[in-house]
Amino acid sequence: MKTKYIWLLAVLLSFTACNNDDDSSSTVDNLPPLTAGEADFSNYVAVGASFSAGFSDGALFIATQENSFPNIMSKKFEMLGGGSFSQPLMNDNIGGFVMGGTVVFNPRLYFDGSGPVVLPATPTTQITDHLSGSFNNYGIPGAKSFHLGIPGYASLNPYFGRMASSPTATVIGDAVAQNPTFFTLSEIGGNDVLSYATSGGTGVDQTGNLNPATYGVNDITDPNVFAASFSAAVNALTANGAKGVVTNVPYITSLAHFTTVPYNPIPLDAGTAAVVNNAYAAYNAGVAQAFAYLVGIGAVSQADADAEIAKRTIMFEASESNAVVIMDEDLTDLTAINPQLVSMRQATADDLLVLPASSFIGTEAVPGNPLTVNGVAIPLADKWVLTPEEQQAIKTATDAYNVTIESVANANGLAMVDFKSILIEASTTGIASGNYILNTSLVTGGLISLDGVHLTSRGYAVMANEMMRAIDATYGSNFEASGNFVDCGDYPTNYSPSLQ
Repeated sequence: MKTKYIWLLAVLLSFTACNNDDDSSSTVDNLPPLTAGEADFSNYVAVGASFSAGFSDGALFIATQENSFPNIMSKKFEMLGGGSFSQPLMNDNIGGFVMGGTVVFNPRLYFDGSGPVVLPATPTTQITDHLSGSFNNYGIPGAKSFHLGIPGYASLNPYFGRMASSPTATVIGDAVAQNPTFFTLSEIGGNDVLSYATSGGTGVDQTGNLNPATYGVNDITDPNVFAASFSAAVNALTANGAKGVVTNVPYITSLAHFTTVPYNPIPLDAGTAAVVNNAYAAYNAGVAQAFAYLVGIGAVSQADADAEIAKRTIMFEASESNAVVIMDEDLTDLTAINPQLVSMRQATADDLLVLPASSFIGTEAVPGNPLTVNGVAIPLADKWVLTPEEQQAIKTATDAYNVTIESVANANGLAMVDFKSILIEASTTGIASGNYILNTSLVTGGLISLDGVHLTSRGYAVMANEMMRAIDATYGSNFEASGNFVDCGDYPTNYSPSLQ
């Protein structure tokens, strides 16, 4: 009963976004010369998280670092007097880390014709290695807002550890020490909700807790903690008059990591459906009896009881698309009445299953026993699904972060890229860039890499153009009008497994 993605075998690795028939790439004569406007690009420094680093396909590797949006932009800035742009490059195109000979961070993913799989190779980048020199790209995968100012963060994050100026350095301190004349501060706030989301909401919404030292790795950052951290970063970067661009936080639940796996992927024939339904009969009856008791003592209304009974009644049918069974901690706890009545229900279209669930749903906890199938006879644990309540917690925090970002950007005269609106467009109608229309579909959309969260190199090229568009609008440069946007078609959407 193991389920898998249904992939289009006709997908060509070299073409993963729809071509736009409108030939907008034709040469236009008499374009104005490129000008910087009020911006000084002589020393550009990027600060951010994995997107700034060029993280893609589940790893950081040389090819995507060279195609990171900061590196793409630096080439354009060079035309206006920008200096060299140094990045802490990995050792290979395998991605991942080793400690001695042991792999401690997995290599990158590649597309094997059926789906994303881990590259069968051993990384050559030692997790304990330290690079000498100074850098311009302080994109630190995994960094949350409050991590930017933590002394000693190098000991907690190997991506910063390999480039930090000292064991007690801070990310923002090292970035400011480069004396930037221009900066990007991008995707700050994304990781403050992302780990909660990718863990299926197993963390805690820490809204109201102002002490991040007490947070777990999968917790949502309090909006006031975020505001203080973001404001401190901007104040430090602008202290010497540098100009820059910030970005707001998109609704990450529209990324392919959360939209690819259907809530109803279970095929059952009539006989199997009958067996499974018989196994759930006692649970369904017990739920009804428990709520009858709660109504009888006045603990809940009959209307509320009927609504939850309907939600919790588990029923399969002969169909190719039965909904999985999930745990849901937001249901009424009935175990005090009957320990067997755990908080489970069948998923609906409002639930979001995380991408790794695709390889777990339909497996058997006890091989050969059809009554131990995960997602059918055994409910999926919290880590596999984001319920509507968990999604709302992410949205509420994201909205609060974005209020801060817009306010701080306006107060400091900074350019701002509205990534929230851009991702909404990409996940609905698709976003046009050059001769392509890209969307957030896994493998075929062209924008989102194989890990379902980070961008492809083509996506990072789109991001660079959006940054330059914002710079034009705020500082009077003319990257777009002078024909200096990059062609996203020059950047790949995937990398061959032979690239190592």
